[in-house]
Amino acid sequence: MKYNGSMTYDVIIVGAGPGGIFSAYELVKNRPDLKIAVFEAGGPLEKRRCPINGTSVKSCIKCGTCSIMSGFGGAGAFSDGKYNITNDFGGTLYAHVGKKEALSLMRYVDEINLSHGGNGTRLYSTGGTKYKKICMQNKLNLLDASVRHLGTDINYIVLQNLYDELKDKLSFHFYTPIRKIELVDGGGFCVKWDEGGSGHEASCEKCIVSVGRSGSSWLSGVCGDLDIPTKSNRVDIGVRVELPAVIFEDITSELYEGKIVYRTEKFEDQVRTFCMNPNGIVVNENTNGIITVNGHSFEDPAKKTENTNFALLVSQTFSEPFKDSNSYGESIARLSNMLGGGVIVQRFGDLERGRRSTAERLEEGTVRGTLAAAPGDLSLVLPKRILDGIIEMIKALDRIAPGTADDDTLLYGVEVKFYNMEVEIDRNLESKHKGLYIIGDGSGVTHSLSHASASGVYVADRICGVNC
Repeated sequence: MKYNGSMTYDVIIVGAGPGGIFSAYELVKNRPDLKIAVFEAGGPLEKRRCPINGTSVKSCIKCGTCSIMSGFGGAGAFSDGKYNITNDFGGTLYAHVGKKEALSLMRYVDEINLSHGGNGTRLYSTGGTKYKKICMQNKLNLLDASVRHLGTDINYIVLQNLYDELKDKLSFHFYTPIRKIELVDGGGFCVKWDEGGSGHEASCEKCIVSVGRSGSSWLSGVCGDLDIPTKSNRVDIGVRVELPAVIFEDITSELYEGKIVYRTEKFEDQVRTFCMNPNGIVVNENTNGIITVNGHSFEDPAKKTENTNFALLVSQTFSEPFKDSNSYGESIARLSNMLGGGVIVQRFGDLERGRRSTAERLEEGTVRGTLAAAPGDLSLVLPKRILDGIIEMIKALDRIAPGTADDDTLLYGVEVKFYNMEVEIDRNLESKHKGLYIIGDGSGVTHSLSHASASGVYVADRICGVNC
């Protein structure tokens, strides 16, 4: 392929998700003299629109680039905007940078969010809560954390303000998926992409790769090409629970999101709550053309609902010879899509009775779902071991939040959290090739907005020589 003339930068950032954004922010702040470029497969924030509207377009049409998963802000742009300041979950950044440094970085990210439109949002904390003891008395473990909840609406504003501050200080290349990263003789890197029928390339001294979970397959190829060691990681599979907000109101009003872990009696698997959305909505999520389920909530009182939703996830980590945990999760999600045309919804009472939910049974129930999903039977989709764990967890939660195990509680499936293979990086989050940094959820080291953002700040400071 013929290549056009190469552009040269001091730093190239691949991916404009949280890690890439905060890398760019910190680089511009400390080294405004640097020539920086950000390459992103998706579009700018204001152009990120999913064509699914529920009427003329009801299912995924396989866009060239998914506006939900890609673009400025990454997959987190339309998330609930929860920044968990903790080392107890959200990744293992602390294993590379130290626990105190990791928490300090997350607090710094919080300060930046507050100064860019998040001021006035509440910081929740598990410190001193009575629910720690209540959970322990019921064989549940409430993880420690401080949680800044921006909400989907305020999160969008923060991201837009960050973009407005950065756009004239570096070069953004949207709708530009990088095809390949190559080493340059004598040092540095060359990134290549295709556009307009011809090849393009740009070179740099330092390269930060922050492609998120949606870039896992691409990053696997890059690591293979550059002989960067990786190891298999886990996949989390489960359902999203929706019930009346009053059932969890006492917990959510104090903690907002309680990260609760349960070890099942039968298999001793770990089941955890994830992404709790008080007065929120259940939504579809598109990952590589596979429709899964997620949840949002808002700060704006006018957008609040009468329901709360949260995920229940069972972690699966595979041993040799099986290595492709993400494909396992995708196969289960595809089965759900095949049976229900997308997401399936089932009443908890129907699940326990071994029967599929119908439109009539859902209509007779007391919980009005916030997502139009196909009534069905999750036992035909989820493996028995995973489903048994979810049922156990629901009954355990019912002991601290009576009403959780009500017949009319809605279960949406499936929810899958894919994790990248873990890339071998050092304490600077640098690969074996000096100057090539791999950060964010794409590295397999972080699994959250706060950890991914913190990793971006950390790498930028290493490049700038700040606090090293």
